[in-house]
Amino acid sequence: MSQSLSPECTPLKKVYDSCFNSWFEGYLEPAIAASTKPEQRTEYAKRKAEEFQANCGKVWEQYKACVQGAVKEKGLDQLLEQAREENPLMEPTPPSK
Repeated sequence: MSQSLSPECTPLKKVYDSCFNSWFEGYLEPAIAASTKPEQRTEYAKRKAEEFQANCGKVWEQYKACVQGAVKEKGLDQLLEQAREENPLMEPTPPSK
């Protein structure tokens, strides 16, 4: 696992990465099995989102806040805002049926 943008964020990154990787391993195989019926897939995704939030949500919010602070401290927030203005993210086009 790599270092974070700021050294003080790295311990949170390591905890979050570990939590996410553990959650994701448990997500993949059952997700494939649940993908046969749309209603099963939707229910499974909802349960897994709730599980992620319960297990990893708090550390994710702490890590995200740390990185956002580091971005601002390094003056990168202005560059990010400029990039967003020049190349805004577009809503995805719905798939055609």
